[in-house]
Amino acid sequence: MWNYTSFQISANKELVDHFKKYAKISGVIFIILGLIGIFFPAFMTITAVLLVSYLMLFAGVSSAWFTWTTHRRDWAGWLKSLILIFVSMLMIFYPLNGAATLGMLLSVYFFVNAFAEFGLAFSQRPQSIWWLWLINAVISLGLGLIFLIGWPFTSLYLVGVFVGFSLFFDGIALLSSGMFLDKIIQKDES
Repeated sequence: MWNYTSFQISANKELVDHFKKYAKISGVIFIILGLIGIFFPAFMTITAVLLVSYLMLFAGVSSAWFTWTTHRRDWAGWLKSLILIFVSMLMIFYPLNGAATLGMLLSVYFFVNAFAEFGLAFSQRPQSIWWLWLINAVISLGLGLIFLIGWPFTSLYLVGVFVGFSLFFDGIALLSSGMFLDKIIQKDES
């Protein structure tokens, strides 16, 4: 979207207007959630663990229902369902162990996120906001490295802090992107 010409932005005005609006709204929400995670890291960690746990539980129950309705003799479908349900229950009843597991998964996420954002930053390089995505990528990479140093002992607070920082900077990047589109459209209209 960032490499569009003025003509393409004008032709897709409705899409751009929706993106601008929702990028700004999402950016503000992400900034608020990020600040909550930064100032209350244990709360954000337990919230993240429970969210992931319940999503896994839902996936396990859904998989079991799908296996039941489509192919009841599919042992692999039942195994997948039972593993998802079992792991989700372990994380629900033992959230600190879940925090350590989630911490390692988030570390991998931060590394993948960093490399994706490096690509996004360099693909936007002629634009004036490319450096925001570059900073976001460097921060994600740094968070992944910091987490690996103290894992698993620091999981309880680092998961919350890292999720908070990631949400905060993603929010700033989204909000800035929406404002950047405002400037482009105002420039084209004048």
